[in-house]
Amino acid sequence: MQYLDTGDRMPHAQHFTMGLWVPYLAFVTAAVGCYVGLCCVQQSRKYLTPAAGVCWLMMAALSIGGVGIWLMHFIGMSGFSVPTSPVRYDLGATLFSVVLAVGATLFGLLISDARLSAARRLPRSVSLTVGGIVMGTAIVLMHYSGMAAIRIRGTIDHDPRMVAVSAAIGIVGSVAAMWMFDVPGKLHVRVASSLLLACGVVALHYTGMVGMSAHVDLDASAPEGMTVPSLLFPAFGIGIVLLAVPIVALLLAPESDRELDDRGQLNDLSRVGKASTEADQ
Repeated sequence: MQYLDTGDRMPHAQHFTMGLWVPYLAFVTAAVGCYVGLCCVQQSRKYLTPAAGVCWLMMAALSIGGVGIWLMHFIGMSGFSVPTSPVRYDLGATLFSVVLAVGATLFGLLISDARLSAARRLPRSVSLTVGGIVMGTAIVLMHYSGMAAIRIRGTIDHDPRMVAVSAAIGIVGSVAAMWMFDVPGKLHVRVASSLLLACGVVALHYTGMVGMSAHVDLDASAPEGMTVPSLLFPAFGIGIVLLAVPIVALLLAPESDRELDDRGQLNDLSRVGKASTEADQ
């Protein structure tokens, strides 16, 4: 990141003003949110009832999009500062970013899990890839919509090259995680997929920050909005709830008579999708 103050470039970024524990906490938050979300995705595949499957995917989207992506972003931003200017966040734009993250993540999961009628017609490899691309795009959109919520004494710009690099990191990481997670019922696969997805989220965040420039105008009025601590305290409370609900649901989920074995899950879901498609026609 670069800071421009009355035309003079300041070469050093201020990403870790609160210490190096911030990126570690951000990564752990992303990994936990992604792991709980992927467990919900796996649970959704055990039920042929569309409503039950979509319910699990909604909890997955809240865990991945709300905690693994959005909360991770603002934990990372707690170490961000601009010399000679306070940093504030617009509440409306911030709330829009979390809705965008959760909604786009859900859409990607519905595609990759063949829950949409259009996705049922696609080969498995295509639905996984498209779903991963949509989820990666959700990470990109969340990051830059969250950055758009920043208010400083001046303006903020982004290097288009670093935007492209960060977007590629998020999308490639998401697609790879979706492909890896397509092996059902394996604990080490869920852990590896969660870590890979978390690495993509965190790498996208800090890569995007490298390409950010702040132009400080000392004559401008002080920015208005919320501080990071005033956002993080309620966000942590909401994040705990978003994780607690699916965790409790996972612990209490009964063994369904519709539960599928590891090899038959995708085939049976495919047959259900084809039957639904024929019924629609």
